[in-house]
Amino acid sequence: MKLIVSSLFKGLAIILPLVITIEVIRWLLITIESRLAPVLELVLRSEWYIPGMATIAFLLICTLIGFSARWQKANWLWRLPGRILMKIPGTKQIYGMMQDIMEVMSGKNFADESVVLVKLPQSEVELIGIVTKKSGIKGDSMSKLIEDEHLAVFLPMAYNVGGYTVIVPKSCTKNIDMKPAEALQLVISGGLGSTKSSD
Repeated sequence: MKLIVSSLFKGLAIILPLVITIEVIRWLLITIESRLAPVLELVLRSEWYIPGMATIAFLLICTLIGFSARWQKANWLWRLPGRILMKIPGTKQIYGMMQDIMEVMSGKNFADESVVLVKLPQSEVELIGIVTKKSGIKGDSMSKLIEDEHLAVFLPMAYNVGGYTVIVPKSCTKNIDMKPAEALQLVISGGLGSTKSSD
C-alpha cells in the first residue's frame, strides 16, 4: 500500500507541474489570440489572417515597447497608465501587487553580487537574502531608514511570492556567488528545486 501511495505522489509531482504549465501557457495564448485577432483582421483582409499571427504581433509590440522605453519620454508615456491605476482605489492594490510579483519573480531591481547569507543573532542559523538598499541614496525613503554599515535585505519565503525586508548590520551578512534570480528560485522552491548557474 505504501508503495502505491508513494508512486502516486511521485507521479503527481512529475505530471502536475507539466499539466499546469501547459494549461497556463495555453490560456495565455488563447487570451492573446482572442483579443488581438479581431484587430488584425480589421487591418488585414480576413483571408490573410493565419492563426498565431496575433501572438507574434503581441511579442513584437512588447519588444517595441521595451526598446522604446530606453528613452525617458517614451518610458514616461508607457508608465502613465500604471500611474493612473495606482491612483484609483481598488485597482491600486491589484496593479501594485501584480507589479511587485513580476518584479520579485524576475529579480528586477536586484543588482548582481547582492545575494547574501544573513546570520541570525546569537544563532548558527543563516538565511539566504538579497540586498535591496544601502544607506546614503538621495531621495529614497527606504535608504533614509538605514544607518551606515547597515543593509536592507529581502528574505524571500518558500512557496510564496512574499517575504520580509530586514535591516541588518553588514557584519551579519556574507556575500555568496549566486545571481538574484537563482537565489529566488532556490528559496521559493524550499531548496527542493535545482538551479544551474549560467557560466
